[in-house]
Amino acid sequence: MTSNPTRRQVLSITAATGALAVPLAARADDLPAGGAAPDDEAYWRRVARQFDLPTGIVQLENGNWGAMARPVLAAYQRRLAQVNTDTSYYSRRGFGADAAAIRARVAAELGTAPAEIAFTRGATEALLSLIGGYNRLRPGDQLLYADLDYDSMQAGIRSVARRRGLEAISIALPEPATYQGVIDAYAAALAAHPRVRLMLLTHVSHRTGLVLPVREIVAMARQRGVDVIVDSAHAWGQLDFKVDDLGADFVGFTCQKWIGAPLGVGVIYIRRDRLDAIDVNIGEDAAPRDTTQQRIHTGTTDIAALLTVNDALDFHQRIGARAKEARLRHLRDHWAEQARGLPAIDVLTPSDPRMTCALTSFRMSGRTSIADNRALAKQLLDRFGIFTVDRDGPARGACVRVTPGIFTGIGEIDRLVSALRILSRS
Repeated sequence: MTSNPTRRQVLSITAATGALAVPLAARADDLPAGGAAPDDEAYWRRVARQFDLPTGIVQLENGNWGAMARPVLAAYQRRLAQVNTDTSYYSRRGFGADAAAIRARVAAELGTAPAEIAFTRGATEALLSLIGGYNRLRPGDQLLYADLDYDSMQAGIRSVARRRGLEAISIALPEPATYQGVIDAYAAALAAHPRVRLMLLTHVSHRTGLVLPVREIVAMARQRGVDVIVDSAHAWGQLDFKVDDLGADFVGFTCQKWIGAPLGVGVIYIRRDRLDAIDVNIGEDAAPRDTTQQRIHTGTTDIAALLTVNDALDFHQRIGARAKEARLRHLRDHWAEQARGLPAIDVLTPSDPRMTCALTSFRMSGRTSIADNRALAKQLLDRFGIFTVDRDGPARGACVRVTPGIFTGIGEIDRLVSALRILSRS
């Protein structure tokens, strides 16, 4: 692996073009564009060489946030230096137009209109703004969420219910799950609770990696007069889709996980004909009020991080969303489907490719406590040099989450399988 760019290289900007002077190895220009087979290890090694990763461990905990590729990191450092130098001279004169251009590009990538999205400081801010700003709730209404939803979003649903005197309903999704089984679980919950007006739905669970049939569930909910807020934080960049594929009116995304942008940039989406269902933010009282941007007010954001979304999308698009999804699923299947056949190991996502991608969790049979799974993750690190993370929250017990990245090699996955074979016999 090539060495990191030096500080001098990072901050060296050519007078003629303004381009960042970085070593050739830090550029992605020689990376073939898209179309790579998921098992083309030579190609994916070239991708991996674009990243600087921790040494001495197998990094299989890439769900917290995604590492920036080296050319994206270099662009971020350059932009940070520019913003630090130009300060308000840039922010008051050029940033507005640049941000609008990036918003238009993100909208195009998501398959929507620029007026339907706005930047936030992460998916959590986007989703909590949707939950807190939803204005169609009336006395006696119920709100629905599931055990696999993200902690902060669950808390947001409960908080809204508590503050407005409503009822929050929690359900446990089936484990093991099937495509129809998940749809049936939501159908049963809506039938049992006919006063549900708003429902939270997680596209890809951060707890187990389960991919939900969002479009089918949203359509079913709409028939019952139920609005759905979709948490798509882990989906964008991990799965190849557009907003319309979800059929949803309200969605939260992040750029810092699978798109590979710097920390601190998310996206809120509100379908234009549903804007009136989300209150204008209290910090936005100017007319007109016909864009999603008026439903969020973040204050001063990390300008350099937002600008670097452009570079992250360059890298993402060069590899290709479809190729990334196929590679991540290939890595997941290579370990999870082998582990499924081992004694005493429960894999928590099904073999159905519609319901999986990169993330997948497992537990040792009967070991369902947080302490059990924290100890298991520690054992994987201490004995085998494999970094994973324990996750709590599934109704049937805690688990260990395994999350490869696009830079993960098949040899590293084989190392995990070998470790699981040993653990399953102990």
